[in-house]
Amino acid sequence: MILIVGASGALGREVVTRLLAGGEQVRVMARAPAKVEDLKRAGAEVVQGDLVDAPSLLRACTGADRVFVAAHAMLGKGDHDSRAVDDVGHRALIDAAVAAGVSRFVYVSILAAAPDHPVDFWRTKFGIEEYLKASALSYTILRPSAFMETHAHTFCGKSILESGKTTLLGKGTKPRNFVAVRDVAAVAVLALTDPGLQNRTIEIGGPGDFTNNEVAALYGELAGVTPKVRHVPPAVARGMSVVLKPFQPGVSRIMYLNSLPDDAFSECFDPGPLLAEFPLQLTTLEEFVGERVAEAKG
Repeated sequence: MILIVGASGALGREVVTRLLAGGEQVRVMARAPAKVEDLKRAGAEVVQGDLVDAPSLLRACTGADRVFVAAHAMLGKGDHDSRAVDDVGHRALIDAAVAAGVSRFVYVSILAAAPDHPVDFWRTKFGIEEYLKASALSYTILRPSAFMETHAHTFCGKSILESGKTTLLGKGTKPRNFVAVRDVAAVAVLALTDPGLQNRTIEIGGPGDFTNNEVAALYGELAGVTPKVRHVPPAVARGMSVVLKPFQPGVSRIMYLNSLPDDAFSECFDPGPLLAEFPLQLTTLEEFVGERVAEAKG
């Protein structure tokens, strides 16, 4: 039995679908089971649980031999802010997995996670990596780059397809890597099923690095429009971060992230080592954007 935490998100949902298609028994933990009703109909067992509710984590882990966790609260607030979910909650989940006798734990971290990263979310991810490594669990840590579905489409291209314009935080000049959720899911399934990937940290990214300005231009090119791109200057984003932090810490975090200079930390990725080990056909950004344009045109 494989427990999936974060199945209502894009990555978790894709992993569940692939595991069920491969004949695996899958249990899904969800704060709101109604959000994963489709996965239940597809054959997954659904249990109610919450990363801020430690007893529910032990109940969810009991009977599972593998755990995959993709849940996060980068934009969370209140009782479900990043500290409560991404730090305290994930440590509690690891403890519950140990107590329940889980044999393998696959954790979705983030590319460039480090103890000295300028953004707290990345530092938290690194801390959980270290906590997992120090546990009694066999582990695989996945470090994906920015998801195309969120960072290329939702935050940039979607509004271009809908209105011909978009707003970018910061100058939009920093090169960064984007990866398709389906490509990360392919590696995640291998991490859950291939014993040879135990006690590994695997970085995952797409086949090219692009600035946000280049993403916007690509959407415009493939959609046949000239996008109107508005930028929120870094100084404005930094000021908004300070103002929003007391009551919208997640949004504040995003504002701060996009106020940093381009060289504050690297978001680039070389797919060579990944492709040398795994038989992947990585989704290009142009291919992904072309799919979104085709969907928009119906």
